[in-house]
Amino acid sequence: MTQQPSQPQPTPPPQPGDQASFTVDSAAAGSRLDVFLARAFPDYSRSYLARTIEAGGVRVDGVVVKGSAKLRDGAVVVLTVPAPPRAGPEAEEIPLEFLHVDEAIAVVNKPAGMVVHPAKGNWKGTLAGALKWHLEAAADGGGLSTAGGAVRPGIVHRLDRDTSGVIVVARSEVAHHALARQFEQRSVTKTYLAVTQGQPRFDADEIDLPIGIHPYQREKMAVRSDHATSRPAVTRYEVLERFRAGALVRLAPRTGRTHQIRVHLAAIGAPVLGDSLYSGRGVIEPGLLGLPPGPPLLERQALHAAALELDHPVSGERLRFEAPLPADIERMLAALRSH
Repeated sequence: MTQQPSQPQPTPPPQPGDQASFTVDSAAAGSRLDVFLARAFPDYSRSYLARTIEAGGVRVDGVVVKGSAKLRDGAVVVLTVPAPPRAGPEAEEIPLEFLHVDEAIAVVNKPAGMVVHPAKGNWKGTLAGALKWHLEAAADGGGLSTAGGAVRPGIVHRLDRDTSGVIVVARSEVAHHALARQFEQRSVTKTYLAVTQGQPRFDADEIDLPIGIHPYQREKMAVRSDHATSRPAVTRYEVLERFRAGALVRLAPRTGRTHQIRVHLAAIGAPVLGDSLYSGRGVIEPGLLGLPPGPPLLERQALHAAALELDHPVSGERLRFEAPLPADIERMLAALRSH
């Protein structure tokens, strides 16, 4: 009979933030690090422990290694115990505009100001919570995919909180993995509309600039090619309309980097209007355009996911979903045209 690797049992049970230390014995030698930890912490999912490893929360003989690393006899594994995974979002009765719903997917026109899934400081009022209320008890008996974890039910891709527009969610694991492959293989066509502060130089062009973490502002990304976090990023754009103080631009990102459109437009001197991170101004007052005093014309970034085209994960049919410009961006455009 094959001897099973022993399961480490720390005593007393460690608390989040504590360091738990294990010495690998001969029975566990040769095990992968992630498998070893999964046996040590059966209350944690492997994916959660994997994220802890990737974040540098585990050291083997004092060195950060990958989850696939094989452990030798006598190696010392030290883990900074993570907090238990947070439970998924509660179902919340929040109105949503559904563009499409079937047994495999749902497509929503997400409003600006709504966070897609719970995260630090944003546990309520999320799209995920609203989806649970609308779809978990749906008449078709469907629910939401759990492939993304309890905190992100059905979530396959994201839109920034203050970006409005089309987002697709998965209602089954099969649909989730099929959609994720399409995003990974870049066969999904995404179209955005943005109002810019300033104007792009060319009527149409392709921005091919790598994006990585900002060197000193953690909440921002930046164009940079000299960092481990830098990844290739490509955005095509076309100017639809020019104004004295800006432009209406259609964009087709070829990659899906964090803040990609916002960073790329800022890099060519035409940041998204109302983008507090990259344009320096998050509220657009009428006085900025020489108009009479009144309520703000815009209080968020003027970026809208206008269309999404993909293959249905079950039928394979090519589908296109569109969401019209929301009222606040239309109001901003009307002011720019009058100016």
